[in-house]
Amino acid sequence: MAAVEQPGTAPSGLRGGLRRVEGSLRPRLREFRSWWTRSLASWLPARVRDLFGLSPQRLLLRRHGNELQLSLWRGDAERALAGLPVPEAGAAEADPLGSLLSPRIVEVPRWLVLPASAVLRRRLTLPAAAGERLREVLGFEIDRQTPFTAAEVSYDARLLGHRGDDQLEAELVVVPKATLEAALAALGALAPTLAGVDVADAGGRPLGVNLMTGAQRRLRGDPWRRRNLVLLLVAAAALFLGMWQMLANREAAADYFEQQVDEEVRQARGASLEKRQLVDLIEGGAFLQAARAGKPTMVEVMDELARRLPDDTYLEKLSVEGERILLIGLSREASALVGRLQGSPLWTDPALAGALQPDPRTRMDRFTLTAKLATAPAQAPGNAAARGAPDAAGGH
Repeated sequence: MAAVEQPGTAPSGLRGGLRRVEGSLRPRLREFRSWWTRSLASWLPARVRDLFGLSPQRLLLRRHGNELQLSLWRGDAERALAGLPVPEAGAAEADPLGSLLSPRIVEVPRWLVLPASAVLRRRLTLPAAAGERLREVLGFEIDRQTPFTAAEVSYDARLLGHRGDDQLEAELVVVPKATLEAALAALGALAPTLAGVDVADAGGRPLGVNLMTGAQRRLRGDPWRRRNLVLLLVAAAALFLGMWQMLANREAAADYFEQQVDEEVRQARGASLEKRQLVDLIEGGAFLQAARAGKPTMVEVMDELARRLPDDTYLEKLSVEGERILLIGLSREASALVGRLQGSPLWTDPALAGALQPDPRTRMDRFTLTAKLATAPAQAPGNAAARGAPDAAGGH
């Protein structure tokens, strides 16, 4: 709308106040109408919203090297579709994606999404009256806010929010025309099918701007959109009134049964958890008790070694890892150590690991000897748990 002022009809202060009120009220009314429409549409199933065109959809194209990533943007969610090679500019098909996508997705508007590094963004604070013609107003700020002129770039503006009644926050998004033309040329035969060019934010989501130049923009108006919206509202109201009575009759019964089910589920989960904890406690205690009882202690191993090794044998390292005993040391009778260690009830299979190495300093032989720690026969888990159940329960 354009307001025509005639001299002498109203004071200048009043005219300025009316323009400020008009500039700040219209964008908010549009935002309220958009929110109200989305809220009503959210009550309908997804198929119904798609049928009446109430779910905004975009086919997003992102280029990564020689591959073109396709994803479907519906509402506020994005779903990846496929990755395809970029079609060449001289492709025979008018629409290279026509034979690859389903008929419903082929008709979805296609948008090229540029990376965030390809554009320049500037955040500005403007009077609320600029909201009516935000893009035109920010076009005059290109020379001051960017190192480019208006003729060198393609740009768009987006409203970020209002600051009180007299100011608003906006963002200017600028891309050099050379960069945009190179991105469009890289798409080959897909470039003429684009409905717009958007930019990805830091999280990879589209900003909601259109950086295509005025000559390239395609403004598609649907003459049936308003009529379909009215019919949709009437159908939604009729459906709501028709279902209200049935929902009211079923609501009380559903709530009662839901409470009963929740209570029974809660009790069953509590009993199952307590039973599982008790079984784990009994089995764990029985396992630890059997493991400790079946293996000799370190003190017993050291005592047995002290009795069996000769006096001219010195140990540099003694370690027990699991069921393996490792001995490293010096001895004048290293070759006879295996025979001395055999027959012990605490270990089995003593053997030298590697060849003996003479030590010129001590005139002894360095040896590395291994053995397997003897353990008691393992008991059946059921018997161990049965014997440990009274003790574990009493201890707990």
